Amino acid sequence: MAESLLRNVFHVPAPPSAVLAHLSEPSSYVGLSPLVVEVRDVRREPGETRFVSVERFRFLGFLKYDNLIKVTLRCTAEGVEGEVDSPGGVRLDYRFGLAADGAGTEVEDVLTVHATFGPLLRYAAGKAREVQLARAGVLAERARTL
Repeated sequence: MAESLLRNVFHVPAPPSAVLAHLSEPSSYVGLSPLVVEVRDVRREPGETRFVSVERFRFLGFLKYDNLIKVTLRCTAEGVEGEVDSPGGVRLDYRFGLAADGAGTEVEDVLTVHATFGPLLRYAAGKAREVQLARAGVLAERARTL
Protein backbone atom coordinates (compact mmCIF):
# COMPACT_ATOMS: atom_id res chain seq x y z
CA MET A 1 0.00 0.00 0.00
CA ALA A 2 1.41 3.41 -1.01
CA GLU A 3 1.56 6.23 1.54
CA SER A 4 2.22 9.95 1.84
CA LEU A 5 3.17 11.91 4.98
CA LEU A 6 1.75 15.43 5.44
CA ARG A 7 2.72 17.80 8.27
CA ASN A 8 1.61 21.29 9.23
CA VAL A 9 2.56 23.25 12.37
CA PHE A 10 0.54 26.31 13.38
CA HIS A 11 -0.40 28.48 16.36
CA VAL A 12 -3.84 28.63 17.97
CA PRO A 13 -4.54 31.51 20.39
CA ALA A 14 -6.13 29.27 23.06
CA PRO A 15 -4.62 27.14 25.84
CA PRO A 16 -3.79 23.48 25.11
CA SER A 17 -6.55 22.23 27.44
CA ALA A 18 -9.19 24.14 25.44
CA VAL A 19 -7.81 22.93 22.09
CA LEU A 20 -7.68 19.36 23.40
CA ALA A 21 -11.27 19.55 24.63
CA HIS A 22 -12.39 20.85 21.23
CA LEU A 23 -10.50 18.23 19.22
CA SER A 24 -11.79 15.48 21.54
CA GLU A 25 -15.41 16.12 20.59
CA PRO A 26 -16.62 14.47 17.33
CA SER A 27 -19.12 17.27 16.59
CA SER A 28 -16.19 19.73 16.43
CA TYR A 29 -15.03 18.12 13.18
CA VAL A 30 -18.05 19.44 11.26
CA GLY A 31 -16.57 22.36 9.37
CA LEU A 32 -13.12 21.85 10.93
CA SER A 33 -12.56 19.85 7.80
CA PRO A 34 -14.25 21.79 5.00
CA LEU A 35 -15.45 18.45 3.57
CA VAL A 36 -17.15 17.17 6.77
CA VAL A 37 -20.81 18.19 6.86
CA GLU A 38 -22.15 15.75 9.47
CA VAL A 39 -21.05 13.39 12.24
CA ARG A 40 -23.23 10.43 13.21
CA ASP A 41 -23.24 7.14 15.11
CA VAL A 42 -20.93 8.37 17.90
CA ARG A 43 -19.84 5.50 20.18
CA ARG A 44 -17.74 6.34 23.21
CA GLU A 45 -15.68 3.41 24.50
CA PRO A 46 -12.98 3.27 27.16
CA GLY A 47 -9.94 5.01 25.70
CA GLU A 48 -11.45 5.94 22.34
CA THR A 49 -14.41 7.33 20.46
CA ARG A 50 -15.68 5.94 17.16
CA PHE A 51 -17.99 7.75 14.77
CA VAL A 52 -18.95 8.18 11.14
CA SER A 53 -18.17 11.43 9.34
CA VAL A 54 -19.97 12.47 6.20
CA GLU A 55 -17.56 14.05 3.72
CA ARG A 56 -19.31 15.93 0.93
CA PHE A 57 -17.56 16.14 -2.41
CA ARG A 58 -18.83 18.28 -5.28
CA PHE A 59 -17.91 17.58 -8.88
CA LEU A 60 -18.49 20.02 -11.74
CA GLY A 61 -20.15 22.37 -9.26
CA PHE A 62 -23.47 20.50 -9.07
CA LEU A 63 -22.82 16.75 -8.67
CA LYS A 64 -22.66 15.77 -5.02
CA TYR A 65 -21.20 12.64 -3.43
CA ASP A 66 -21.40 11.91 0.30
CA ASN A 67 -18.49 9.73 1.42
CA LEU A 68 -19.10 7.96 4.74
CA ILE A 69 -15.84 7.51 6.63
CA LYS A 70 -15.23 5.59 9.85
CA VAL A 71 -13.20 7.57 12.38
CA THR A 72 -11.45 6.43 15.55
CA LEU A 73 -10.31 9.17 17.94
CA ARG A 74 -8.09 8.76 21.01
CA CYS A 75 -6.96 11.43 23.47
CA THR A 76 -3.42 11.26 24.79
CA ALA A 77 -1.39 13.40 27.16
CA GLU A 78 0.15 15.09 24.07
CA GLY A 79 -3.00 15.58 21.98
CA VAL A 80 -5.40 13.62 19.81
CA GLU A 81 -4.73 10.77 17.40
CA GLY A 82 -6.57 8.12 15.48
CA GLU A 83 -7.44 6.54 12.17
CA VAL A 84 -9.83 7.18 9.32
CA ASP A 85 -11.09 4.41 7.05
CA SER A 86 -12.65 5.58 3.81
CA PRO A 87 -14.33 3.46 1.15
CA GLY A 88 -12.29 2.75 -1.93
CA GLY A 89 -9.03 1.77 -0.28
CA VAL A 90 -7.99 5.03 1.41
CA ARG A 91 -6.88 5.14 5.05
CA LEU A 92 -5.44 7.98 7.12
CA ASP A 93 -3.56 7.95 10.39
CA TYR A 94 -3.69 11.33 12.10
CA ARG A 95 -2.20 13.07 15.11
CA PHE A 96 -2.69 16.54 16.54
CA GLY A 97 0.26 17.15 18.85
CA LEU A 98 -0.40 20.03 21.26
CA ALA A 99 2.20 22.06 23.12
CA ALA A 100 1.94 25.26 25.15
CA ASP A 101 3.21 28.22 23.14
CA GLY A 102 3.08 31.53 24.99
CA ALA A 103 -0.57 32.35 25.61
CA GLY A 104 -1.71 29.73 23.12
CA THR A 105 -0.98 26.33 21.62
CA GLU A 106 1.36 25.07 18.95
CA VAL A 107 -0.46 22.39 16.96
CA GLU A 108 1.46 19.82 14.95
CA ASP A 109 -1.02 18.30 12.50
CA VAL A 110 0.42 15.09 11.01
CA LEU A 111 -1.42 12.91 8.48
CA THR A 112 -0.24 9.69 6.90
CA VAL A 113 -2.39 8.89 3.88
CA HIS A 114 -2.47 5.26 2.68
CA ALA A 115 -4.04 4.16 -0.62
CA THR A 116 -4.10 1.01 -2.69
CA PHE A 117 -2.42 2.55 -5.76
CA GLY A 118 -0.51 5.66 -6.85
CA PRO A 119 -3.16 7.74 -8.67
CA LEU A 120 -5.61 7.27 -5.79
CA LEU A 121 -2.90 8.21 -3.30
CA ARG A 122 -2.08 11.40 -5.22
CA TYR A 123 -5.76 12.42 -5.27
CA ALA A 124 -6.38 11.53 -1.60
CA ALA A 125 -3.14 13.17 -0.40
CA GLY A 126 -3.95 16.32 -2.38
CA LYS A 127 -7.41 16.57 -0.81
CA ALA A 128 -5.99 15.77 2.63
CA ARG A 129 -3.41 18.54 2.27
CA GLU A 130 -6.10 21.07 1.28
CA VAL A 131 -8.11 20.08 4.36
CA GLN A 132 -5.04 20.16 6.61
CA LEU A 133 -4.13 23.71 5.58
CA ALA A 134 -7.73 24.92 5.87
CA ARG A 135 -8.06 23.30 9.31
CA ALA A 136 -5.29 25.53 10.68
CA GLY A 137 -7.29 28.65 9.83
CA VAL A 138 -10.60 27.24 11.05
CA LEU A 139 -9.14 26.11 14.38
CA ALA A 140 -7.41 29.47 14.91
CA GLU A 141 -10.70 31.25 14.16
CA ARG A 142 -12.65 29.00 16.54
CA ALA A 143 -10.10 29.66 19.30
CA ARG A 144 -11.92 32.87 20.19
CA THR A 145 -14.83 30.80 21.49
CA LEU A 146 -12.88 27.97 23.16
